[in-house]
Amino acid sequence: MVAEIICVGTELLMGNTVNTNAAYMGRRLADLGISLYYQTVVGDNVERLADTVKTALKRSDIIITSGGLGPTEDDLTKETVVEAMGSELIEDVHTRRRIEEFFSRFKGIRNVTVNNWKQAMIPKDGFAIDNDNGTAPGIVVEKDGKRAILLPGPPHEMKAMFEKDVVPYLEKLSTDKLYSKMIKIAGVGESNVETEILDLIDNQTNPTIAPYAKMGEVHLRITAKAASREEGDALIEPMADEIRKRFGRNIYTEDESVNLEDVIVELLTKEHLSIATAESCTGGLIAGRLINVAGASNCLNESYVTYSNEAKERLVGVSHDTLAAHGAVSEETAMEMAAGAAKAAGADVGISSTGIAGPGGGTPEKPVGLVYLGVSYKGQTYVRRLQLRGNRENNRNHTVEFALIFLRDVLLGNV
Repeated sequence: MVAEIICVGTELLMGNTVNTNAAYMGRRLADLGISLYYQTVVGDNVERLADTVKTALKRSDIIITSGGLGPTEDDLTKETVVEAMGSELIEDVHTRRRIEEFFSRFKGIRNVTVNNWKQAMIPKDGFAIDNDNGTAPGIVVEKDGKRAILLPGPPHEMKAMFEKDVVPYLEKLSTDKLYSKMIKIAGVGESNVETEILDLIDNQTNPTIAPYAKMGEVHLRITAKAASREEGDALIEPMADEIRKRFGRNIYTEDESVNLEDVIVELLTKEHLSIATAESCTGGLIAGRLINVAGASNCLNESYVTYSNEAKERLVGVSHDTLAAHGAVSEETAMEMAAGAAKAAGADVGISSTGIAGPGGGTPEKPVGLVYLGVSYKGQTYVRRLQLRGNRENNRNHTVEFALIFLRDVLLGNV
């Protein structure tokens, strides 16, 4: 069964409103095992909306719209879809009564107007979905083997109706569902991951595998279509096991809700280790990522933002001679910052960052994007050099991601 999403509204088309409805519905349709091949955004124009609906009805079994169900003249989704499907509108007594009850709660503040009654009109070949958060009901139209589900645009209205009424309706239409496992890989580039799994992609049927490139990471989603969770897991597990063999310790979690910082805080806490950070170009972002994790206070003692040379010397004990000889952005300074942070805070682990985020400050010898990371642990200090290419914000964010990957590698002895 194939579904298609049509989001209606010129404000979406022009970028004035972010289209979160399509992303939400896409995820939920995937959960229900319903294929989604097309998503369309169309403005408040009857002719273009009609063309979009007619095209969707030719290639999809179900169309789901959001937006254009309000009381005003430019809210024409219902009328357009009903005409395209060859049905007609009739008044629904139940919906009219609900509109009356809605406005009775605002007596003297908001009064029902004539145009509100157009929302009580529903197609002869369909039924209304009650809206507990507004006046516009949702509508289901069923005609000639095709189905259209019309939902209001405001996300809080649409999502509540989707979960309460649309999901049960769609579940009756779909025998199989989609079940997924997410495997998250850190420290391996997207092209390298794709090369390693190209044979799996080329030969996939059920389950399928899809890579998603993230900042410093690649996430692999394995998805199976099955009648039950048990059957889905049985299909997924052989492919998951093959991926585990190929990427080993670069896999940091198989829990979709877990991030890299969650894993690091868990590692530190499990080993009863404390950590301190000394940051220059990242300005506290590494510490911020760790603090995102509930329970980080069990391991994060202190954090130092040592942006100036004077701060590097005073707060974490970087040698004046080191700075004079090698500069703030150097392997030597990164190492002294990491070791000095651990010593100053009385921590077991120290991590540092120093670099040239840009857009200015670079030289031929030390260009913009040059970064050094340091990690001090068990009496040893390790360093990594990065050469990033991006704007200031991207360079800083990439540095944080690579710092966390480096820290995990050191803690696991993978250096």
